[in-house]
Amino acid sequence: MHVATPQMQLSSKPAALVLRTARLAGPIFRDEAAEQSGLSVSTVNRQVGALLKAGLLRERADLAPAGAIGRPRLPFELDVAGFLTLGIHIGYKVTSITTHDLYHRVVGAIQIETPAADTPDQVLVAIGESARRFLTRWTGRRVLWAGVALGGRVAPGGLVDHPRLGWTAAPVGPVIAETVGLPVSVASHVEAMASAELVVNPEQKKSSFLYFYAREMVGTAFCVHGTIHTPAAGPPVIGHFPTGPTTLLDPEKTGQLEAAASDTGVVDAAHALGMTVSDIEGVHDLARTGDATARALLEERAEVLGRTVALIADIFNPDHIVLGGQAFTDFPATLPTVATALKATSVVANRDVRVSHSGSTVQQQAAGAVSLDAIYADPLEAVAVTA
Repeated sequence: MHVATPQMQLSSKPAALVLRTARLAGPIFRDEAAEQSGLSVSTVNRQVGALLKAGLLRERADLAPAGAIGRPRLPFELDVAGFLTLGIHIGYKVTSITTHDLYHRVVGAIQIETPAADTPDQVLVAIGESARRFLTRWTGRRVLWAGVALGGRVAPGGLVDHPRLGWTAAPVGPVIAETVGLPVSVASHVEAMASAELVVNPEQKKSSFLYFYAREMVGTAFCVHGTIHTPAAGPPVIGHFPTGPTTLLDPEKTGQLEAAASDTGVVDAAHALGMTVSDIEGVHDLARTGDATARALLEERAEVLGRTVALIADIFNPDHIVLGGQAFTDFPATLPTVATALKATSVVANRDVRVSHSGSTVQQQAAGAVSLDAIYADPLEAVAVTA
């Protein structure tokens, strides 16, 4: 049983650099890989040889130039035929289970209700058993690693404090590792989402960015020089932040961000306004079909989130901001309101604000980033652990 703490950074180890070059630019020749990675040609040759032997790369003889002699003129690329990783995102209400190839692409996915049970161990065993059954669909492919992303604070050894689920030192890593029979990495989900952004666009190593997530929970992560900052005391807690003035949101007058602007908070406000909806999508549907009150409720949520993003950005002063989570992506018509509120609140006139590449699959991409973290950080060591 192997439980790891993910690195969540762009590794500078030679094998990792070669693997990343293959992922981003393959098929690629060895001299080109040396130029792009900054390694010597001899180092690239050694690492390609080791990665070919491990099965993580393959050569493309069909793409060799006519008349080329010798293996250095054979381009190489990731070998996605043989390996997968397992991603698990445990949400407050819903858990997603995914498989990913070495490009971080989702190969398959299912979604289950987060199990209700007397103890965290029982919940985790149920999730692990669902994941193990899911993996039987890929007989013939080797699953290298599992990654778990969830809210709360993750301690070494994969122990998790999750206030919303009522967990204290829940053995997430050990139980999932034992149940699915794989080495496991466990990470806070907002940090994992920021890591997924770094996987998609490693050029962000040259800058800093603030990742802001909002759905059922709200949270932030900060990345600088290609590394996601992971505080020893756990991820920043911002659910209690003041919302500022509200009219339709927060009927209980808590004045707190998560209670007001989470999916549950918006649905509670909708009920107080007389709407017969069962979930956030019901509010979206009413707004799309012309219900002015539903649209105003979502616009107010966007304004509250925009103000909060601005205040946090003014503290970190990042080069750019990434907005992630379904609070931003499931009803994009309110994004202009987010931008307006952010601009009106921040002391910086024109911040660079982007919406996450992951869109509505952000939870899946986060779990995938955690499942691939050990392989991207030190591919040869990761394969050795799974042998």
